[in-house]
Amino acid sequence: MELQWWIWLVLGFALILLELVLPTFFIIWFGIGAVAVGVIAGLWPGLSLASELIIWVLLSSLTVALWFKVFKPRKADNRWTADEVIGEVGLLVAPVSEFQKGRVRFQKPVLGNEEWICVANGDIASGERVRILAIEGNTVRVARA
Repeated sequence: MELQWWIWLVLGFALILLELVLPTFFIIWFGIGAVAVGVIAGLWPGLSLASELIIWVLLSSLTVALWFKVFKPRKADNRWTADEVIGEVGLLVAPVSEFQKGRVRFQKPVLGNEEWICVANGDIASGERVRILAIEGNTVRVARA
């Protein structure tokens, strides 16, 4: 069975468009590989299906590798500082008051932890969104978001 060159182009553009719906930023590389195979198959129409699939796997793997090794933006230092996390918003999972410590959970880890012990200047009920005001040792000072 021989796959027509334009089917590769349709598949490639479909994968690239699918990337607009899914926020993974990974499917696009397979789409670019499929478009490239469509162009190659259009220029050399005698390629077998196995050859086209091998070219697609190689080109897709190459684009993924290029992304992670060359083009992906890098931070010089992947560690956060305390100043960078001020203002992060989390969800209070244990109530906090002026004289009682609570617990706050963040969607992404803050300085290596998803959940922190917190203190506040007033009463805040569990389930409310809070914002980091300061980091004081191994606790965070929070206020309502």
